[in-house]
Amino acid sequence: MADLKLKDLRYLVAVADTRHFGQAAARCFVSQPTLSAQLKKLEQYLGVQLVERQPRRIALTEAGASVVARARRILEASEEIIAVAHLQRDPLAGKLRLALLPTIGPYLLPLIAPKIRKALPRLDLLLYEHQTGPMLDKLHAGEIDAGILALPVEAEGLAERPLYDEPFVLAVPAGHALAQRKSVHAEDLGGETLLLLEDGHCLRDQALAVCSLSGAHEKADFRATSLETLRQMVASGGGITLLPDLASRGAYGTAQGVAIVPFARPAPVRHIGVVWRKTSARAAAIEAVGAVITEAIHKQRKS
Repeated sequence: MADLKLKDLRYLVAVADTRHFGQAAARCFVSQPTLSAQLKKLEQYLGVQLVERQPRRIALTEAGASVVARARRILEASEEIIAVAHLQRDPLAGKLRLALLPTIGPYLLPLIAPKIRKALPRLDLLLYEHQTGPMLDKLHAGEIDAGILALPVEAEGLAERPLYDEPFVLAVPAGHALAQRKSVHAEDLGGETLLLLEDGHCLRDQALAVCSLSGAHEKADFRATSLETLRQMVASGGGITLLPDLASRGAYGTAQGVAIVPFARPAPVRHIGVVWRKTSARAAAIEAVGAVITEAIHKQRKS
């Protein structure tokens, strides 16, 4: 195995991605003859053909496709080794790939992003937006470092840190009978038309759980793709909905045609936390980001 070099695997992956020797060579910063010769040596060492070379077409053989899949994992692991070494010198520096739920990101990020930049200036946050299922898949695949979502999640091999509890509020049309109430109970929603997100959003399940005993009924022919769509439907008189507290504040809280009514205590809440792989080298940075978020939410609620 001493003759199996990482650079040869990089050349092979580049050819698989580009299907062009010239483009692959440029991507790897080597000449085309050098790349081609190294791939030939790799094939000779392994004893199998990896690439079909045709005048106008380049394709992977069956063996080549299998080797490429494993080469990607090896290259990813090699990058993690380098990252581990760097992070031992400065665990709060470098890139951190962080995903958030679509029902969290737009409302939390304006509050915390400036504070994270100030508290952790050497950390480079790369932000993504995914629903719970795809987020966990990408986390396990190593495509992201951490995810902010609603707890609990049942996922083997993941660590989690609670961040904050977020109350739900009721959004009703401005002229609705409940709009003038100082607070509401779930039982007050009996007979109302409930507007919800489409399947795949955990907020949909949470809202259904809150309203399960109220007698409210879901609007059968409508599933929203975002909270902003729900808000517009409420404003048009299409029904009522539940919103996370952060999605009802600031500019969102003054949306025309929508009244926000809090639930009486104890208000229904969702538990927001951050999860990451237990084996991740970025645990210290993730914990630090989590601490900033928790503090920011605490100060926001006191103000």
